[in-house]
Amino acid sequence: MLQASADIDTSEALTERQQAVLEAALRLLVEEGDNLTMTAVARRASCSKETLYKWFGDRDGLLTATVQWQASKVRVVPVDGKGLDLASLTASLERFASDWLRVISSDTSIALNRVAVGHAGSGKDDLGAIVLENGRFALARRLKPVLEAGRQAGLLDFSDAETAFRTFFGLVARDVQMRLLLGDRLELTDAAIGGDAVRATQQFLALHGAKTGPQGL
Repeated sequence: MLQASADIDTSEALTERQQAVLEAALRLLVEEGDNLTMTAVARRASCSKETLYKWFGDRDGLLTATVQWQASKVRVVPVDGKGLDLASLTASLERFASDWLRVISSDTSIALNRVAVGHAGSGKDDLGAIVLENGRFALARRLKPVLEAGRQAGLLDFSDAETAFRTFFGLVARDVQMRLLLGDRLELTDAAIGGDAVRATQQFLALHGAKTGPQGL
């Protein structure tokens, strides 16, 4: 979550101890929401505040790292642009969709987004901008190369990668995140998430799949 402008693989950049601290911070967000403090995180994670400041800089830096840590759980399966086929493109999109649904439906993400929405425009901190930059915008930067590779391979047809990403994102999310933020208790089982990911991917391919091409779309 760390600098807000960084687009890094947080799971690779952080030590196991740092990851444990971020998990502690996320649990506190679920329990206490807006009352998250460096002192509380240090106490929960059994480390000193000095260590937290050394690793993350300040509260905003810690929040930035937690968002990056959550976003790193959404995996983008690399694709080979030269040998890309419909099956590997579909698998990459389905993995992204299922991972993202699991992340946004977790208690930690719901709590983090509720705090971010509450702070938006309040001047309290930059959490809203942090969540956007290291969540949605970072995910777009990671998935757009897959979409571009699909277009170059003749599998996808779109004029603008950002618009195509927004279409896919919308098909995956539907009204799920809003309902969760408002307290709806959706039953998002692994089977349900997997089915939603497949449907969203097929709907996206129906909209943006090349009408003709090497794969016969």
